Amino acid sequence: MSARSRRRPGAPFLAALLLPAFWSAPGAAQSGAPADSAARDSLAATARPAAAEVSADTAARHAPAPAAKAPAAPARPDVHAVRLAGRVTVDGILSEPVWGGDNACTLFVQRVPREGASASLRTEVRVAYDDDALYIGARMHDPAPDSIQARLSRRDASVAADRFAVYLDPYHDRRTGYYFMVNAAGTLYDGTLSNDVSNDKSWDGVWAGRARVDGAGWCVEMRIPYSQMRIERAGSPVWGINFARNIPRRREEDFLVFRPRKESGFVSRFPDLHGMDRISPGPAVELMPYVTSQGEYLAHTPGDPFNDGSEVAWNGGGDLRMGIASRMTLNGSINPDFGQVEVDPAVVNLTDVETFLEEKRPFFVEGASTFDFGRQGAGDYWDYQWEDPLFFYSRRIGREPQGKAPSASFKDVPAGARILGALKLTGRITPAWNFGTLHAVTDREMARLATRGGKTWEAEVEPLTYYGVARGQRAFAARRFGIGLIGTAAARSFDDPKLRTQLNSASFLGGIDGWAYLDPRRTWILSGWSSATHVQGDPAQMVRLQRSSTHYFQRPDAGHVEVDASANSLTGWGSRYWINKEKGATQFNAAVGTLSPGHEANDLGYQKLADLVNAHIGTGYKWTSPGRVRRYQSVKVGLFGNWDYGGNALTHGVQASGYSEFNNDDTWSYYGSFRPQSLDNRRTRGGPLMLSPPSWTAGTEFQTDTQHKLYYYLSVDGLQSDAGTWYVATYPAVEWKPSSALSLKIGPGWERFHEDAQYVTTEADPLATETFGRRYVFGTLDQTTVSASVRLNWTFSPRLSLETYAQPYISSGAYTNFRSLVRPRSYDFAPHTYGDNPDFTAFSLKGDAVLRWEYRPGSVLFLVWTQQRYDESAVGEFDLPNSIDHVTGLPPENVFLVKLTYYFTP
Repeated sequence: MSARSRRRPGAPFLAALLLPAFWSAPGAAQSGAPADSAARDSLAATARPAAAEVSADTAARHAPAPAAKAPAAPARPDVHAVRLAGRVTVDGILSEPVWGGDNACTLFVQRVPREGASASLRTEVRVAYDDDALYIGARMHDPAPDSIQARLSRRDASVAADRFAVYLDPYHDRRTGYYFMVNAAGTLYDGTLSNDVSNDKSWDGVWAGRARVDGAGWCVEMRIPYSQMRIERAGSPVWGINFARNIPRRREEDFLVFRPRKESGFVSRFPDLHGMDRISPGPAVELMPYVTSQGEYLAHTPGDPFNDGSEVAWNGGGDLRMGIASRMTLNGSINPDFGQVEVDPAVVNLTDVETFLEEKRPFFVEGASTFDFGRQGAGDYWDYQWEDPLFFYSRRIGREPQGKAPSASFKDVPAGARILGALKLTGRITPAWNFGTLHAVTDREMARLATRGGKTWEAEVEPLTYYGVARGQRAFAARRFGIGLIGTAAARSFDDPKLRTQLNSASFLGGIDGWAYLDPRRTWILSGWSSATHVQGDPAQMVRLQRSSTHYFQRPDAGHVEVDASANSLTGWGSRYWINKEKGATQFNAAVGTLSPGHEANDLGYQKLADLVNAHIGTGYKWTSPGRVRRYQSVKVGLFGNWDYGGNALTHGVQASGYSEFNNDDTWSYYGSFRPQSLDNRRTRGGPLMLSPPSWTAGTEFQTDTQHKLYYYLSVDGLQSDAGTWYVATYPAVEWKPSSALSLKIGPGWERFHEDAQYVTTEADPLATETFGRRYVFGTLDQTTVSASVRLNWTFSPRLSLETYAQPYISSGAYTNFRSLVRPRSYDFAPHTYGDNPDFTAFSLKGDAVLRWEYRPGSVLFLVWTQQRYDESAVGEFDLPNSIDHVTGLPPENVFLVKLTYYFTP
């Protein structure tokens, strides 16, 4: 039985609703799971940065800043760096003479709680530099040092703590950059900035940061090597720079320059950093060799010649990062180790859509935003019943072999295609063009097969494959206009002719995206993308592709598509364009998008469906002035509609939502939608159109202040259809932080789903003339799912941490009332006898423990233990006590991994 999953109604929209509302920082929460504290507490600015002045005044250095409104600041006040005359020891003690200079930035301004008011506590920041690195010294004055929250966490894992951050735009393009952050316990955070408002925590630089609490407050020292960033490597550059401070006990966030909550743009607001005169950094070459040892102790069948229950393997290789000329960075790998240390979540997928899994492999997540395509320019994108294809989905590289292994008593199929090598080049090819390209080759993979009689042989299940992507982008006229290009390619070399009928031989994608502000004040912006795809292959594979769940060309009542048995290629196109209001309390967003029936991006991207036209129009309002109870409020409402290329009206309706942020840092979001009667061209899985009765959905999420020792979260979703289908799900969570270094988070989940007509199968029947000679069989499904997410994290120091995770998962489904569709475009059924038993129960228990020790900057030792238990049965009755006994009694599969990396610069 394949893995199954049920998407919670409204979850994609709820996630879209929360993004503008939370400070979308590293580790931002995903819909459907307990919100991580990073969703609000991190200082990586996208949605709510704050405004200020820069001052060299140090006269009132030890006095708290007044609470009055800050004086008006110039649009881009200057920050000045001074060249070091001596050595700086990064220890968190501001003892060096350079930290007593007159170039301090002091006038910070609140973003929260009172936007634009002067910071309640004084902050002083100074910048210095030499030929190799940028140095930051920051003094955070605090009259109550004992109240400073200094909480340890693993790197990039945000917790509620006092923090200081610096944001850099080394290219001075007003759209991209980096952030570096240290909390009062010394935990480091870093990531990249893109599209003026977005951030990505996946990048890990090698830099130094230390914090120290003293009698006057606390201090931070940072050393940020130029080699960790894409910069102009000579001359006297001007950078963009910004600073931020978080004071959680006062629920206060202070910035030099902020993004008003009624406007867009963050990086474009940065002050200029002057004074870096003729820096000449040396060659930036970094090497990171690694070695791994892995022991697998797996369940096995007696007599299996390929698995006796245990296996130990060694591996090794290395990564290279180096500067190319003055603007480019090269990342390369020899026998790269792309193993992830956190297990994928268990799901049960009853849909015809492939389950999407998050990329966690270090080589691919680093700098992933370079290859983002389609949503550039605007600060906020709304979607109703539309999802852009993911044009570059890196989990396609090295994925599980896609070829079908022949029948055999015993099989040994590789878990993934081995990546022989990978290369990534990012930076600027000219002063105006940002550019990135990635290339990888995966090995030919063979499945080992055997019979019980002792005969063994091999069969090819994955051919030698090349993957490539290139991305370029340029802004014009002070970023009022922008244009970008993307191209991807995948090509396979087959040894076994049978694989030619199962996989595409080659696929190509090309696209153009961009934006244009429509008025001088940059209130209105038009943005979007267009793409074209072309796939080649054996006619048998092209038939499989045309009949796949992405396309369903075999639909008998679809006059605009049909399966072409002689085709050796498939070509398609797509577009999506938005118009968005970027400023003001009143919001407006409208869009139209289309994917032609032949658009196919799944060889190196992720695309759920094609043959779609979608449009929406929406409006909303923001209240940003704090009141007695509420600090922020927004509401939205939108109308949406979908059609296929045959002109059939698919899902359409209206949706309303709201988000409230209270003065005590509690938050509440909520939504509701109504979908009138419409047609569904996918419910019969390649069959005729089917009527979809009216339905309603609603949901809410509430979370308390994450800085408390006990943090609570609750999510509830529901659906009701006129056909009798209903759905209820709840995901509560609680996190307990008994000390500054220890946290326990428990998030149970419960789902109850009653589907009146769940697709079961299609049967040939010449007598079924109204449904084109086939019976489309449905059944009433009652499904119950219980799961939990348990995390216990213990941070011993900023460089040593232990993280544990466990996920029990039980899902049972029972089918009754089998019947077949009577006629197309209806919801009418006739009784049907179905002999097979599709009932199921899936049992799963997954978990891992990861000890991470950064024994020197950039060099890490991982000790990992992963355990998994899984079983399934054809019994659909949900019995929680017996299910728990069953899953805990299953034989475990254990994997132990030791990985050692060493970072050095020649």
